[in-house]
Amino acid sequence: MKKYELMAIYPLDDEKSKKGAEDVKATLANFGAEIEEEKAFGDRDLTYEIKKQKKGRFVLYTMKLNPSKIVEIDKEFKINANLLKYQFVRLDTKESK
Repeated sequence: MKKYELMAIYPLDDEKSKKGAEDVKATLANFGAEIEEEKAFGDRDLTYEIKKQKKGRFVLYTMKLNPSKIVEIDKEFKINANLLKYQFVRLDTKESK
């Protein structure tokens, strides 16, 4: 398992952002991810409109995950209406050695 960061952007609507966060955590758990940290970055303006939204709620997740599962997680995230945008970044493993 490798270490990753996931930046997720949810709608500002409290109900939709809460549902989106629950869906993301459930999807990650279903694919064997071990979430180590969840950090809210607050509400911010988006550079461009995403799904008719001009602002979003940013949350950063740090996790351990099997790299082969990212493609499957990506498919699940694409159909999640409560997730505006997301990006996985693999963390440098030199620090953990």
